[in-house]
Amino acid sequence: MKKFLISVFVLVISLSVPFKGFSQDKAKPVTLEDILKKRTFASAYVQGIRSMNDGLHYTTLSDYNRKLVKSSYKTGQEVAVILDLNEFEDSGIKMIVDYEFSAGEDKILIQADYEPLYRRSFKADYYIFDIQARKFTPLSANGKQQLATFSPDRTLVAFVRDNNLFIADIEGGTEKQITTDGKFNEIINGAPDWVYEEEFSFNKAFDWSPDSKKLAYIKFDERKVKMFNMTMFQGQKPSIDENALYPANSQFKYPKAGEDNSLVSVLVYNLESGNTLRVNVGAETDIYLPRIRFTTDPSALAVMRLNRLQNKLEVLNINAQYGTATVMYKEENARYIIEDNFDNLQFLPDGKHFVITSELDGWSHLYLYSIDGTLVRQLTKGNFDVTGFYGYDPANKLFFYQAAAVSPLQREIYSVSFDGKKTRKLSALAGTNNADFSKTFRYFINRYSSSATPPVYSLCEANGKEIRVLEDNAALKAVINEYKPSLKEFFTFTTSEDVTLNGWVIYPPDFDRSKKYPVLMDQYSGPNSQQVLDNWSFGFDEYMAGQGYIVMCVDPRGTGARGEEFRKMTYLQLGKYETIDQIEAAKYAASLPYVDAGRIAIWGWSYGGFISSSCMVKGEGVFKAGIAVAPVTNWRYYDNIYTERFMRKPQDNPDGYDRNSPLFFAGNLQGKLLLIHGTADDNVHVQNTLEFAERLVQENKQFDMMLYTNRNHSIFGGNTRMHLFTLIENYLRENL
Repeated sequence: MKKFLISVFVLVISLSVPFKGFSQDKAKPVTLEDILKKRTFASAYVQGIRSMNDGLHYTTLSDYNRKLVKSSYKTGQEVAVILDLNEFEDSGIKMIVDYEFSAGEDKILIQADYEPLYRRSFKADYYIFDIQARKFTPLSANGKQQLATFSPDRTLVAFVRDNNLFIADIEGGTEKQITTDGKFNEIINGAPDWVYEEEFSFNKAFDWSPDSKKLAYIKFDERKVKMFNMTMFQGQKPSIDENALYPANSQFKYPKAGEDNSLVSVLVYNLESGNTLRVNVGAETDIYLPRIRFTTDPSALAVMRLNRLQNKLEVLNINAQYGTATVMYKEENARYIIEDNFDNLQFLPDGKHFVITSELDGWSHLYLYSIDGTLVRQLTKGNFDVTGFYGYDPANKLFFYQAAAVSPLQREIYSVSFDGKKTRKLSALAGTNNADFSKTFRYFINRYSSSATPPVYSLCEANGKEIRVLEDNAALKAVINEYKPSLKEFFTFTTSEDVTLNGWVIYPPDFDRSKKYPVLMDQYSGPNSQQVLDNWSFGFDEYMAGQGYIVMCVDPRGTGARGEEFRKMTYLQLGKYETIDQIEAAKYAASLPYVDAGRIAIWGWSYGGFISSSCMVKGEGVFKAGIAVAPVTNWRYYDNIYTERFMRKPQDNPDGYDRNSPLFFAGNLQGKLLLIHGTADDNVHVQNTLEFAERLVQENKQFDMMLYTNRNHSIFGGNTRMHLFTLIENYLRENL
């Protein structure tokens, strides 16, 4: 369960100072249609940024992803249009969903469409575009592909189809099948199973060797994983007409807490010999292999091995020729190792070192190791978390990273020298900064926003000097100036347990401190998540403030950017401290002179739905109303990788599971409760809501419930979102 962002109203946070460009004329009211249908407040952005080989130019997508444009880092000016689909109307390609250049940048691998499977996985039709010949060639004529990826020499493309791996020869126009045992709900080659994809945050389980002579991949044997069943009805938008009279049963492998996982193995296919080698990842089978990655040495494959409890991580150095293994890195944690570290493992071009992030000193920091696993030095230090790693510039011996060093509410961009002695802040503005560096690390494009400033894309030199602004969202600022909504303001308060928590609040546009207002608390609260962050977005929270509510959000214990101790406070008892803190936040709100203490509501989605449900059964009447969208109501129903990371197996921690699951406290419900769920939610199954509802019925507790036919965890499609948020608004209006 990753932090769930609702695409039409990503949660946003504002500065206490209003945007100074807004005029004080009469405001235009924000409507749900503005947010959900008209996209009145949608941000403009620079899309599809790719650095070119020379490090002097970059490419972006424009014209609704129909143009691929080349621009200069030095000037930020467009220098060429590489591809314009308007010139190829007969190609059948409507838009460029994604793209990748060949080694010589004379060909482009283009993803032309998108058929989603789960959160990150999808099928698509890929094409090779020859820039000089101005010609499109389908990658394969034998069915849609997954994960098409150029080899490093860009002469071959590996992809997955029907759970098997294939390699296409671009020049020869041939296609070779590498595996043959792939079968739905049994064997997967080169792509993760459902739970790996969802909880280890990746969708490609293969990697090319640097010399393009080997292809390593993970095989998932999910035959022992138990099946989950979902009923699929006819529905509408889209309509499954064949299910009109007899609904279909959708089955997929889903390992719940304490249940069996896929058996995983790593294999290496040798393109020269045609042989496949199974490598040694150890005798223990109840493990996870969250990443595989070749080092800079084509004969050395790095495999991450994680134990079932996820508190012991080893990086294995695999001899890709013979399959033997040694341990190059080992880390153990008293609680768990955060999955954010996995993608931050990077091997340096010198072939002698690697970098990884770790919480060894209680905060997330960058560490430099020699290839044999000897610690060279800790590169970053201090009471702050490194929140992103961009890479290493070998020419200037600099590491680039993102951190919350000024405040947990902000993000800055930094560089640190190889010896760890010189740190330089590269971003100038307070708020949230994120960088996209050129291949040579000479330039970067900074994406900046704050709670009062829509996204600004700036082209910068590596030292942080701004060259020019690429996109300032002036049009959106004009819209904001026209509507003049209230924006978020930050606050902190201290609980009765002497814990200081961060929050934001949005007041109604005509806020009058002499009046009493209802409060709507919006929260997610999940482990290492963060809602109280100084960045920009706009949506339902601002709309509800415009309807006369004070909207608040508080990050409880367990959330991110405040160090390991705060982050892992909830270990073995998910929901306990988060619920306590949200109840404390409601009591704090009730103490304010302009709050109607008898009219406080809480709502949330996914983990936020779990916490809002928990607050309603444990809040002793603090909340007059609660809304839980797609909630977990019993951690025994959720997947094992996520749940056991924080809770261990239910067999080993039954009290931690049962004492913090709303399901077992249904009889304590006070206030009005609305449960909402999609019937085809493959992530948090509708089982959670239905079983909770049954408990409430048997406890004679009245509640309300809405099920959305055939909708997944995101609950969208057709008019669904409009209906859902109208339902939420009406429920609050009638019950708060």
